[in-house]
Amino acid sequence: MRLGTSSPLAHSSAEEWAENQIKLGMGAVVFPVQSDEPEAKIIEYKEAAERHGLMIAEVGIWRNALSLDPDERKKNMDYAVEQMRLADFLGARCAVNVAGAFGPRWDGHYKENFTKEARQQTVKMVQDIIDRADVKNTYFTLEPMPWMIPTGPADYVKLLEEVERDRFLVHLDIINMTNSIDRYYNAEALVDECAELLGNKIRSCHIKDIHLEEDYTVHLTECPPGCGEFPLRYYIEKMNEIDPEMPVILEHLNTDEEYLKYMAYLKKELDGLY
Repeated sequence: MRLGTSSPLAHSSAEEWAENQIKLGMGAVVFPVQSDEPEAKIIEYKEAAERHGLMIAEVGIWRNALSLDPDERKKNMDYAVEQMRLADFLGARCAVNVAGAFGPRWDGHYKENFTKEARQQTVKMVQDIIDRADVKNTYFTLEPMPWMIPTGPADYVKLLEEVERDRFLVHLDIINMTNSIDRYYNAEALVDECAELLGNKIRSCHIKDIHLEEDYTVHLTECPPGCGEFPLRYYIEKMNEIDPEMPVILEHLNTDEEYLKYMAYLKKELDGLY
C-alpha cells in the first residue's frame, strides 16, 4: 500500500513538492499540474516524482461531462480527454472523475441521475472519452458517489460490462458507497463485496471516515479518519491483499495542518501495512 494525500501541500517548486511528500512518508501522489498548464511545468513535476520514487496515483478531472448546458458539456468533455492524455504521458494509475449530474450542481443529487437516459449517456460519455484519448499507459475511472452511478460494487460491475472498454477500470471510494444504514452497520461486508467483485480492477482508493448522527431521520456525515466509525484498517488490509502497491489517498480536508494531523493518525492506525 502507498499512502498519499489529495493536497500538494504548500511548496514553491516541483522538487520541494516531492520532498515534502517523502518527508510525510507518502508513496503516492495526486498529480498537481493540469493538462492546460505549460508543458515544461508538467515535465518538471513528472521528473521530480520519478526521482523520489513517488507513484502518480491519480490525475483528477472533477468536471461535469454530462452538463445540461451543451457548451459546458463539450468544454468538460474536451478537458476530460486532455486530462486522460496527461495521465497517459505520466503513466498514472488512473484519471478519475465522477459520472456527472443532471442538474445545476456538478456533483449534485437529482432524480434524473438514475433514469435510463442518464445511464445511457454515462456509458456513451465514458466510451467517447476513452476512444478520443486513445491511451495506452493509464485507465479512465469513475469515483462512486452516493447519488449517481455507480453507487456500489455490483453497479460498478454492471457499468464495466456496459462500457466494454479495456481502458475503463475502477476507482474506489468506499465512504461514498456508504449511503444506507445497511452499508453503515455492515461495513466489513461492503468491503468484502468490493474486494470480491472489483478486486484487481481497482486502480486507486480514497480514504476518509463516516459518522452516523443522532438526528432524525438518517444523517451520514463524511468526516476525517478516526472521527467516524468505519473500519478503516479492515478496508486497507483488503486493498493491500489485492495489490501491495495500491495507492490510498486521504482527501477532503481543509488545510495542510489537517492533512498532517490526520495522516499521522492514519499511519498509526495502518502500522505495518505500508
